[in-house]
Amino acid sequence: MRSSFLLLLTFLLGVTDIQAGSDFRVCAFNTQHFGESKSQKSDVMQTLVKIITRCDVCLLQEVRDSKGKALKLLLEHLKRYDTKHEYKAVASERLGRSETYQEQYVFVYRTDTVTVADQYQYPDDKPGDIDAFSREPFVVRFRAPKTAIKEFVLIPQHTTPANTTKELDALYDVLQHVKKMWKTENVMLLGDFNAGCGYLAKKNRKRVRLITDQNLFWLIQENTDTTVRSSTSCSYDRIVVNGETFHRAILPSSAKPFNFQVEYRLTEEQVTALLVSDHYPVEVLLKVVDSRGLDGGTSITSGNQFIALFVLSHVAFQILTR
Repeated sequence: MRSSFLLLLTFLLGVTDIQAGSDFRVCAFNTQHFGESKSQKSDVMQTLVKIITRCDVCLLQEVRDSKGKALKLLLEHLKRYDTKHEYKAVASERLGRSETYQEQYVFVYRTDTVTVADQYQYPDDKPGDIDAFSREPFVVRFRAPKTAIKEFVLIPQHTTPANTTKELDALYDVLQHVKKMWKTENVMLLGDFNAGCGYLAKKNRKRVRLITDQNLFWLIQENTDTTVRSSTSCSYDRIVVNGETFHRAILPSSAKPFNFQVEYRLTEEQVTALLVSDHYPVEVLLKVVDSRGLDGGTSITSGNQFIALFVLSHVAFQILTR
C-alpha cells in the first residue's frame, strides 16, 4: 500500500508541476527609454529581468542603447537570475528619423525552446511606402519545435502616436511582403501600436487594413488597459495573428497584459512601476505538443491542480493514519 502511495504521490506531484514547464509565452514590452542610465538602477533591472524570464520570446521596444552596454548588462542579469535557461538577443539597427532620438527593436529569447531562423529589416525607402514608418519593423522568423505551430514570424512595431493610423495601415503592406518573401502564413504582429484612446480615432479604423481584414485576429481586446498610470486606461499595446492556422495554435483567452505592478507589489511612488515602464507587457501563450505530437495546451488547469492536491492529501491522511 505504501509503495502504491509513493507512486501516486510521484504522479500527482508531476501533474501539478506540468503547467510551469509546458507554456510557450510570447511577450511584447515597451521598456520606456531603456538604455545605459536605466540599466544602472538595480531595482529596475531586477524587475525587468523577472518580467523577461517569464517569456520564451520577448520583444523589447524603446531600447535606446547607443553604446550597446545596457543590452549586454541585461543579458548578464538574465544569466544570473535564471540558471535553467540560456538567453540570447537579436536586435535591429538604431531606427528613427531624428539623429537625437533613435530606438532599437530587440528580441530576447530562450535558446532551449526557440531559435532564430531568419531576420529582415524592412527598408525605409520601399517603393510606394513614402517612408510610412518612423521605426521600420525588424522582422524575425523563429523555430519553436515544441509548439503546435513549429515556426512563426514576428513583426514588431512601435508606432509614432501622431501617425498611428498611417503606420498601422502600412503594417498591412509589411505583412503581405513578409508572407510572400518567406512563403508563410504564420505571422504575428505585436508591440506598442498606440492603438487606443485619442491616437486611433474610431472614425479612422475603417481606413486601417490591419483592422478591416477578417483574416487577422486582434487578441488584446479594445477595452484592455495596457498602461501603468492609474490616470490612464488605454489599449496601446496589441498582439495580432494572421490566419486561422496560427489562431488555432494560440491558447484561448491567454492574450493579456501582465500587471507587474500588482504581481511584484510595486507602487507608482516607490520602486516604482513607472521607473520600470509606463506600459505593461502584453503576452500570449502558444499551444505546445507533447512527445507524441499531441496538443498539450497548458496541460492542466489550476482547478485541476487543486483537485489533484486535495486527492493527494486525502490519500496521504488515510494511509498514514492506519
